[in-house]
Amino acid sequence: MTSNERFDRAYWERRWTQVVREHRDELVGRGASAHLLTETADLAPGRALDAGCGHGSEALWLASRGWRVTAVDFSATALDIARSRAKAIGADVAERIEWTEGDLATWAPPPRCHDLVISLYVHVQGSVGEMVGRLGAGVAPGGTLLLVGHRPIDPATGAPSPAAGQVQVSVDAAVDALDPREWRIDVAEERLRDAAGTGVDAVVRAVLSATPT
Repeated sequence: MTSNERFDRAYWERRWTQVVREHRDELVGRGASAHLLTETADLAPGRALDAGCGHGSEALWLASRGWRVTAVDFSATALDIARSRAKAIGADVAERIEWTEGDLATWAPPPRCHDLVISLYVHVQGSVGEMVGRLGAGVAPGGTLLLVGHRPIDPATGAPSPAAGQVQVSVDAAVDALDPREWRIDVAEERLRDAAGTGVDAVVRAVLSATPT
């Protein structure tokens, strides 16, 4: 069995169903990624895309700060919990988010229309570079692309991380996919995760030229 077969749509649907059943309260209370807060704090609200939104924490955080968000995931269960969370927060947040069921193995955003595109902890079905290029094509001139991946091996110990077996964004693969004539790379680094023994995250933040070729 290949990694892609192990982590296909059916797997994630089963996984989200289990998480919602066993950890619903914890899931509902979970906040947005610290990487998102750190890397987008100075951005003015505009149009955002959350590619692989899961239970919606990042989309909700963006919408609560005035962003209009398209949030995409292929798990109907995850999207259901995300919609419920948005409604519980209030109409002013819920109306700013468009929840979209889509498979990031093939789904592509409209070209050059989002001021911010984020993709956090997505298991990539196929080539990381191809997905990065496809999502990057949705960034508007002058806009920001933020990518985060949980690395499968803890470099400090050599032990498998909770993302073992998955294909997630790496610094090298993401940077290699972004044409330096069009993109300014502001952040490209691995950062230790808060929980001891859980490894590192690859974090890449890039800004598209105001006049891309």
